[in-house]
Amino acid sequence: MGIKGLHGFVANVCHDVHKMVNLKEMAEEHRMSYPDSPPVIVVDALSCIRRWYTPESWVCGGQWQEYLANLEDFINAFTAADIKLVFFFDGVVEQKKRGEWVKRRLKNNKEIGRIFQFIKTYRQQPGRGMFFIPSGLATFTRFALKSLGQKTICSLQEADYEVASYGLQHNCMGILGQDTDYLIYNTSPYFSIEKLCLDKMVTVMYSRENLCRALNLNITDLPFFACLLGNDVVPEAALEGFWHKCLTSCPPKSQSYDKRSNIILAVANYISGLPRSYSSVKNFEEMLPLGSDKTLLCKAMESYILPGQQSPWLPPSLSNSQAHSAKQDTGMCSDQEIFQLAKEQHITGENYMVFNILSNGEVECSNTLEDELDTELPGQALIYRPARQHIYSVLLEPRKDTQRVCSVVKEWFVYFGNPLHQPELMQPVQLDIPGETPSLRTLWLGKGPDIENQRYSTFLACFHLQDMVEELKALKAPVAAVCCLLMYLLLQLVQVDSRAVQLGALFIRGLATLIMANSACGFPFSMDDFMPWKVFDGKLFQEKYQQSHRGCSLEELVEGNGFLCTQFQNLKSLICRACMAKNRTIQSRQRGDGFIAEMQGRGRGANFQRAHRTTFAPPYRNQNRGYQWRGLQPYGSQTQPSGRGYRPRHQDQRRRFQFTPRWSR
Repeated sequence: MGIKGLHGFVANVCHDVHKMVNLKEMAEEHRMSYPDSPPVIVVDALSCIRRWYTPESWVCGGQWQEYLANLEDFINAFTAADIKLVFFFDGVVEQKKRGEWVKRRLKNNKEIGRIFQFIKTYRQQPGRGMFFIPSGLATFTRFALKSLGQKTICSLQEADYEVASYGLQHNCMGILGQDTDYLIYNTSPYFSIEKLCLDKMVTVMYSRENLCRALNLNITDLPFFACLLGNDVVPEAALEGFWHKCLTSCPPKSQSYDKRSNIILAVANYISGLPRSYSSVKNFEEMLPLGSDKTLLCKAMESYILPGQQSPWLPPSLSNSQAHSAKQDTGMCSDQEIFQLAKEQHITGENYMVFNILSNGEVECSNTLEDELDTELPGQALIYRPARQHIYSVLLEPRKDTQRVCSVVKEWFVYFGNPLHQPELMQPVQLDIPGETPSLRTLWLGKGPDIENQRYSTFLACFHLQDMVEELKALKAPVAAVCCLLMYLLLQLVQVDSRAVQLGALFIRGLATLIMANSACGFPFSMDDFMPWKVFDGKLFQEKYQQSHRGCSLEELVEGNGFLCTQFQNLKSLICRACMAKNRTIQSRQRGDGFIAEMQGRGRGANFQRAHRTTFAPPYRNQNRGYQWRGLQPYGSQTQPSGRGYRPRHQDQRRRFQFTPRWSR
């Protein structure tokens, strides 16, 4: 959430609301005031990611080792000041926020289109002004922080609500982020990540008390104030008529203020003249064109009321409803113990997407750096769909010997051509393995070598590689992960020959699919084995991609390193054997130097879908939307793919555990 223009208003109109503070000094004061409560700062991680990612290359998949080093420097600066950090990540998209989530994703698509147009025109990475975070950065950041020994929490509801609640309940020194909602919640002080100078440990602190003083409001008025300015729940379009009335009754105090600042002042003036009661809110709701849902304003206000707090604008029965909204039944999972384990792993950031599927059967994936006009390579959402359908089958446990229809999974996956009007309904597809797919109880709670083998083979079966168990087990785990991903890609794609930008993003999204499968199959691998800083560097990939398409020899590509040359040949041979076993022949096709402009006016992934037309399963009926495609089946076309191997970099750090992954130190 967030209130548009409030940061600018505070900076330009209410100068007493923000001031520069020294975090180290504040930590010392906190220790003196609360000897039994060490200084803790709660970090809204997604607000900080853009600030954390500073490596030079971002467009070709990300420089992951440099990014990991940046995170370590960030943590070390706070550790030196004896400040503990707790990182929060969004774990769900609440239904009341789905519309705004879709709106932002579609806006991001336009930004991505401009990035690719720039690359085609100038043959170089755009400047920082067009920066777009590397694909998968949010997903892998929480795993990176865990690997650095930090406490990470994945939310069960809106993350900023849980951040504010944690700060209040644990008497935290402050909240670090860049979201004006932290000025609205009655919680710990709010620190700006954008204004943070890490070398000096100083930043801007915002005071909600001073904001109230400047606006002639009480702290308990701020949720109502935020809703009347518009947020992710109350649309601004519904408030424009009200703003006009406020501006008419409260003329601007200064001609130097912009329109938004004048609206903020006028809305505050309106609220200060109302009786602080629920009836005032109900009367106001009747004035707004909010459609059939006349409770929208109350719902939006509830989202700001933290546990133990009351609002004079809401009846007591509503004030605490948000605090209880995270309570859930077992959803689509019939086993209470398994459901509880999935929930615990979700909160601690150990699994990926699993709890969302088991709790309400709904998942989402944000934007990926993909070229809408590249007709040779489809969106990653389509490429990895068959693997996801197998993963859904593992999690939702349909049985071959029963007539029970497995529930569909609602997917909100962003790719060009998907308007995101409604979720796509994905039918789980059973694994092609002898006998039954092992139950989650077996995969997650079982012990012994046989169970370990079942986890491993079930994982590979999600990617149609169940016949490659022995070959992949012989490799070091991160190398096996890369080979698994490359085999899957080469078995799925007609041609792997497109922009290095999109291929880098595709590879990173593939790693995210691997960790999803790993979570579902009871962690046959350590999560550490799938981390991009172990196996991928976007800048290096771009360099090697261009060299290979200029016709450089293998010796040139590996810079004369005999060991790497031998390893490459061995892995290439393994991947080729896997493809040949599935009747796939790999062919390369040089593009030449630099980026090549795409044909204009052709739809996203058109060639892919035409070549795979016979691979679509028959549609099944959805009463709400008509016919829906189940997704791509893996092997139906005999069209020959093309592709190219990749040199993985790894460390030999593989560890096995029974229930959840742990992190090498």
